[in-house]
Amino acid sequence: MKKTKKITALMLTAAIAAGSLAGCGGGGNSTTPTTTASNNPTTTASSNTPTTTAAKDDNKPAEMPKITFQAIDHQGGFFSTGNAEGHEEVLQRVKDYTGIDVEYIPVANDSLEEIVGVTLLDTKNLPMIMSWGGNLNATIISAAKAGAFWNLEDYIFDAEKYPNLSKANKDVLKQITVDGHIIGLYRARPIGRNGLGYRYDWADKLGLSAPETVDDVYNMAKAFTEQDPDGDGQKNTYGFCLCKYTGPIDIIQTWFGAGNGWVEKDGQLIPSHMTDEYWEGVNYVKKMYDEGLVYSDWAIRDTNTWADGVKNGECGLYLDVLDGSRRIWDYFVNTPIPSVNGDETASMALVGAIAKEKGGKPVTMATSGMNGFFMITKGAKTEADLEACLTYLDKMCDDEMLTLADHGLEGIGYEMQDGYLVDINTTWTPAQKPHTGLNQTVCYIPNEAALDPVVKKSPQALVEAEVKTKNVENAVFNPAVGYLAGSDTYALNGATLDAALKDARTQYICGEIDEAGFRAAMDTWLAQGGQKIIDEINALYQADK
Repeated sequence: MKKTKKITALMLTAAIAAGSLAGCGGGGNSTTPTTTASNNPTTTASSNTPTTTAAKDDNKPAEMPKITFQAIDHQGGFFSTGNAEGHEEVLQRVKDYTGIDVEYIPVANDSLEEIVGVTLLDTKNLPMIMSWGGNLNATIISAAKAGAFWNLEDYIFDAEKYPNLSKANKDVLKQITVDGHIIGLYRARPIGRNGLGYRYDWADKLGLSAPETVDDVYNMAKAFTEQDPDGDGQKNTYGFCLCKYTGPIDIIQTWFGAGNGWVEKDGQLIPSHMTDEYWEGVNYVKKMYDEGLVYSDWAIRDTNTWADGVKNGECGLYLDVLDGSRRIWDYFVNTPIPSVNGDETASMALVGAIAKEKGGKPVTMATSGMNGFFMITKGAKTEADLEACLTYLDKMCDDEMLTLADHGLEGIGYEMQDGYLVDINTTWTPAQKPHTGLNQTVCYIPNEAALDPVVKKSPQALVEAEVKTKNVENAVFNPAVGYLAGSDTYALNGATLDAALKDARTQYICGEIDEAGFRAAMDTWLAQGGQKIIDEINALYQADK
């Protein structure tokens, strides 16, 4: 399969479209998105848009469906590795397995937003599948309202046709829903990724069990600070490792019942900071700060060196994504760092959900569950085109294709050892791997990796996977996530307002402002657009019931 050169044409289209806008004041008909909101495809065919029309001669085999796929090219990999050993074989295997002839249109990640915006203006030459790397924004919403994408809710839940896609998480799909219509398929990421890691050898030495409640976590942080867990006879350890990234505080608030950014109360959606539970969580962190259980300068510590406090034996608790704690554990094992309790190396234990009180339900903050999404555009002219796109996306989630996308070819990217898949040539650059970047065309629904063959994992990775899986049932989603993008006020001012509120929270925890000052910041949030955001989101929420 010959690699496409269409990216050049795409960039040319972008330049022409941009020039047309400049010359006509943005009013030219040729660059105006279609205004129909119908799910019926347009009837005007593009001369350079592949179709799935079968040959009319019944004696000839049906032509293989063809699709165009505008995909993110992160590392100059899959779409520019023509000389890599096995590249053509990778392409052929995809074609043979899916039964779809794909023309890939690579777009550099750092140019994605600009290119997508301009591409959507050229409605006659839309790629059938378009990648988006973030959340819904005004550009995508506007295009969706103008009828640029297929509405997928009537198709993707057909389990017979799409056994993988039909298992998509509906809470995650809410994030890519516009006016009640699902406009994309997400690239799945672990929902239960957030959790607590702690120095197991420290805890074991001090006789501490795995924490189950917020009090248990506090008591562990206090013991790690005051009871010399490293045994050096000095007061030089802290409980919690924090930095200027405030995600851990958000997770702690979830433990107290404040929800995940927003929460439903009495049939209305309200921001977490307007709940009593939010204050409980903030004061919990403030108490640890006041008692010296965290760094005094945590609010200015660089996020890039965040984990170093645990690696260096300064802190014992690390709250973030579980793979962060697992990587610290890997560091202990691989360096190696000696244990304080007689074991060979220092170690971490991983905990997912935490309960507010003994006997209560343990919870953790859900992630968005996605890393970007794929939209099927009206460049797919017919339902047959749509089905070809969905077939490709579904089949790429089968184990065989997941293995190909993540590990490449047997003998080049991996080998089988005792029934396990083991990666080889791990020092190769992306350009040397024939499959690099293929994963950018995969949804990973319902599994985030192939289940067969089984990848050989370290003991640390096995623990991480187990906790993440258990976390899913205890993960708290943001109930407003599907409506935030539909709030005009949030689109304009939401990020600024939220940032100001988080700054005030940090100032309160560190004693730079008192409670009255923090509440004044909340009042400012409401006055400067927060109340309008609440009203707009609840209007959408009520309309969706």
